[in-house]
Amino acid sequence: MPIWPPAKGTLKRPAYRSLALCVADAVAAGELKPGTRLPPHRTLAFDLGLSVQTVSRAYEELARLGIVSGEVGRGSFVRAVSADPRTPWHRIDGADRVVDLSMLTPALSKTHARRFSSSLAEVAGSLPDAAITSFRPMATLAGHVDAAARWLAACGVEAGRERIVATNGSTGALTIGLLTAAAPGDMIAAEAVSHHTLKALTAALGMRLTGLAMDGEGMVPDALDRACRTGPVKAIFLMPEGLGPLAARMGEARRREIIAVCRRHDVSIVENDSWGPLQPDRPPPLAALAPERTFYATGLTKCGVPGLRIGWLVSPERQATAARTRHLVLNWMATAVMAEVATRWLKDGTASELVRWQRAAMTARNRVAARFLGADRIRATTSGLHVWLPLPPAWREEDFVSLARHRDVAVAGGSAFTIAGDAHVSGVRLCLGAPGEKDLERGLKILARLVEGAPEHAHLAY
Repeated sequence: MPIWPPAKGTLKRPAYRSLALCVADAVAAGELKPGTRLPPHRTLAFDLGLSVQTVSRAYEELARLGIVSGEVGRGSFVRAVSADPRTPWHRIDGADRVVDLSMLTPALSKTHARRFSSSLAEVAGSLPDAAITSFRPMATLAGHVDAAARWLAACGVEAGRERIVATNGSTGALTIGLLTAAAPGDMIAAEAVSHHTLKALTAALGMRLTGLAMDGEGMVPDALDRACRTGPVKAIFLMPEGLGPLAARMGEARRREIIAVCRRHDVSIVENDSWGPLQPDRPPPLAALAPERTFYATGLTKCGVPGLRIGWLVSPERQATAARTRHLVLNWMATAVMAEVATRWLKDGTASELVRWQRAAMTARNRVAARFLGADRIRATTSGLHVWLPLPPAWREEDFVSLARHRDVAVAGGSAFTIAGDAHVSGVRLCLGAPGEKDLERGLKILARLVEGAPEHAHLAY
């Protein structure tokens, strides 16, 4: 039965969302080819018995998702498949039934909201003068950096205050790390499947990016060695604690092998450890094993509260001043109010308490994912915020993502994380933190039925 056009009266409420999903499914199924002109708003509204505003809103959502493009005076057209990186989440506003497994967020409780609100109220009554009046980052954030140093030690990184820069989240720390480690035109190497923003970030910084072969522990040392011999590699970007979409966690022996290659070719390391001490039984960070060449980034956003945008960059001693200067140019300093909240949490034990809570919550959620999807089918870490679900050969990734979305489950397709064009691994990343426990189970049940069924029978999977 054709998906497009929908029959009058068949769209569910909210109608704009149902119409947008119908177009998306028709595009995924090949019924609407790239370049196809969609009906004018008024024509489609009349044919389906909808308001013009409803059709307009559906087209706006499709444009936001990159499925169609609007041209003034010509209409709306289905876009050609692009090789450009897409954001790996596809939210349609107002879809309150959607189980969102696409966005990487920690699990949250009412306790988090209460602690955050209470801390803001406390800070409001006792904010230091320097946090209000000073333009001097070192003076304003001196107490915070001292507290952060103790937290970093708990992550396995010992660093004096001169090596620590407080940033507005770990993303800012990673950006400064890359800017300090390399220059425009330099080559950055990463795992073939890596962070979804890395392509865009390195392109914006004028750097070249290459994806290297990986296995169950991440980047393969021999692949890095070959890349360094083929052409100069200035720095590598790694997420050794399973933060990458494939949940590849690097053991200590592998970390030392990677470091040996970097030392042999004088390559810097940018280490993304934004989950902090969330994972149990952590090997030493790369920054602890090779402090002379590692830029280490972490923060409280992923292991604590998303609204607490605070992170830290630890730089090699010889490049610490350069990193601080680059941060001054781009951001001047971390937001003082957030730093004050973080300082209180670091000192009074709240940060550690929330990490312990998060670890227990995510361990339980990973068990739920294993139960519904099969422990032997997924790739996961003990307390990670996500799991990777490989897809059977019969499934095209884009079809699975589209059909899951049609069943009210949003997932992130692996293509959004692919660095090397020929190394794409078909699958989806499922984030376990955002939904409530019942919604998580509902979403995982739907996905389990989808992945077990053949694509041609996917319409039967509920």
